[in-house]
Amino acid sequence: MVASIEQISIHTVRALAADVVRGANSGHPGAPMGCAPMAHVLFSKHINANPKNPKFINRDRFVLSNGHGCALQYVYLHLLGYDVSIHDLKNFRQLDSKTPGHPEANDTPGIEVTTGPLGQGIANAVGLAAAEAHLAATFNKPGFELFNNYTYTILGDGCLQEGVAAEAVSIAGHWKLGKLIALYDDNKITIDGDTAVSFTEDVIERFHAYGWHTVVVTDGDNDIEAINKAIEEAKTVTDKPTLIKIRTTIGYGSLNQGEEKVHGSPLSAADIKQVKEKFGLNAEQDYAVSQEVYDFWAGRAAHGAKVETEWNALFSAYTQQFPEEAAELNRRIANELPAGWEKALPRFTPADPAVATRKLSENVLTSLAEVLPELLGGSADLTGSNLTRWKKAVDFQHPSTGLGDYSGRYMRYGVREHAMFAIMNGLCAYGAIIPFGGTFLNFLTYGWGAARLSALSHHRVIYVMTHDSIGLGEDGPTHQPIETLVLSRATPNMLTFRPADGNEVSGTYLAAIENKHRPSVIALSRQNLSQLEGSSVEIVRKGAYVLRDAPNAKIAFVATGSEVEIAVAAAKALEAQGVAARVISMPCSDLFEDQAKEYKQSVFPAGLPVISIEALGVLGWERYAHAHIGMKTFGASAPIKDLYNKFGITAEAAVAKAHKVIAHFEKAGYVPELGLEL
Repeated sequence: MVASIEQISIHTVRALAADVVRGANSGHPGAPMGCAPMAHVLFSKHINANPKNPKFINRDRFVLSNGHGCALQYVYLHLLGYDVSIHDLKNFRQLDSKTPGHPEANDTPGIEVTTGPLGQGIANAVGLAAAEAHLAATFNKPGFELFNNYTYTILGDGCLQEGVAAEAVSIAGHWKLGKLIALYDDNKITIDGDTAVSFTEDVIERFHAYGWHTVVVTDGDNDIEAINKAIEEAKTVTDKPTLIKIRTTIGYGSLNQGEEKVHGSPLSAADIKQVKEKFGLNAEQDYAVSQEVYDFWAGRAAHGAKVETEWNALFSAYTQQFPEEAAELNRRIANELPAGWEKALPRFTPADPAVATRKLSENVLTSLAEVLPELLGGSADLTGSNLTRWKKAVDFQHPSTGLGDYSGRYMRYGVREHAMFAIMNGLCAYGAIIPFGGTFLNFLTYGWGAARLSALSHHRVIYVMTHDSIGLGEDGPTHQPIETLVLSRATPNMLTFRPADGNEVSGTYLAAIENKHRPSVIALSRQNLSQLEGSSVEIVRKGAYVLRDAPNAKIAFVATGSEVEIAVAAAKALEAQGVAARVISMPCSDLFEDQAKEYKQSVFPAGLPVISIEALGVLGWERYAHAHIGMKTFGASAPIKDLYNKFGITAEAAVAKAHKVIAHFEKAGYVPELGLEL
């Protein structure tokens, strides 16, 4: 029997995936070989995208949630004509290649989101689908369906076992995201072996409970028509996301097919040879693609280009009828901010009353919501505590619920911190949206896997983290963050802010929104803080600055957030004792490190002893201070004043520490240089 071009293409992909992993002597051949048929159906019949313009805004999105199988995606990107060559496939998992060991959105054209940590991809896909629903509700007009793309994802048993996936698919069902279609690679294998040892739940019934439509395909190794019919059925269900459970054989064609051996190790050369012979391919050729296979995929690429051309014509007509909406959409797609948006930021003087920075954040969000329509926010069931919902906000909900609609810009994530963070990554990855989400700072680490990927992916995602220290008081050490900001400050490409007053809160949002390729963690106080003399909005861009100075200073305090006013009080007390003191506010050490050496030396001059004050862990402050006031243990349950007294985070303790530090270095005869890098 003569094989069809579709069969030849699928066999070619299986052999290429085996070659790619073998060439690197590293990787995961099993999933690509097992998933080749479902991926073939997706890319050849359903996914509309233009390889020559991977950023076409209304393209269908594809997410490989089981990112370890990325050889599969790289092969299809190559066949479709994306900028991924055979050389790139041969360079799999090598230094500076376009084909890293797991998909990375900034490395490979055609990769939508960075996946690999299991469960993140399906959660990102929920965000991508929510973004489409929101932008469609915002910009579509009768006769002008600008946004109507689907989000497809392939996920495996591992993804379904991760908590973040459970959180995300739960909210996706609640949101009724009908354009989200998930293909479940049901191969019944994980690294430990058969899923019988650890994963025996009824996935279909579970997804029914989540409010998803489900379809089952019993032969995912060969029955591409059944896979196609399942996807077509999914498209007819517009008020539910769909899970298609596809029974596959991991490593299909290998001598070890169906076993965990093919999951994470290259096939032997002999095994690959017999795979090619079994599939009717030339066993003596590696990385081989016939011209007929290239021609087949060129046809699909041409279809994708045609889809974009038709969309461009539609948008041109839309521009004529709706010029204001078109201009707004163009601005947002280009990732440009409206001219003068920053004028909406509130400004303060010392005469203004003391206010908690979480409340000041609410005021900023209320102001920005009017001038930044791309700002989409939410909270993990802590709206009244995080103060993340502005006064005129409409909830993002399916219209049938009567609770809001898809044009709404406020998302009720429920108690799902990890999913919220991962969904925000998807919202940002879609484009034309700036997402933010709130919870308590201590729960940042509940969703850290997603937050870390925000930084790795260069996503402008804003984490509004309130109750930022032992200052939250009576809830006690289970809720009081100690080590959290050590982690976020140590993370590359992540901005960590802890503003001290109203101007610094406004400046924090200014810097966070201006930084288009870095996520921001904003730590905000529960307790009221004074408006400080010497602060400003724009100075936050510097990361740290001299808030209060004195001629011939003998000591400097560097502080953040709620402890800056403690540093000011200590400096005033020292001044009354005849000791001159400088106060440095450091709302964002990451931005400070971006400054010129001369500026940094002007803030921390050589020979001046420095004491850090922060009601969190002291680790990390040795870069900026010689001595520290802060936390070296967990906190306690008590009113805030009692806690600050117990742990010695007071102006009185700072004054005593200053005298001790000054005396120490006077006796030593020198002050060591800070932050030295050789």
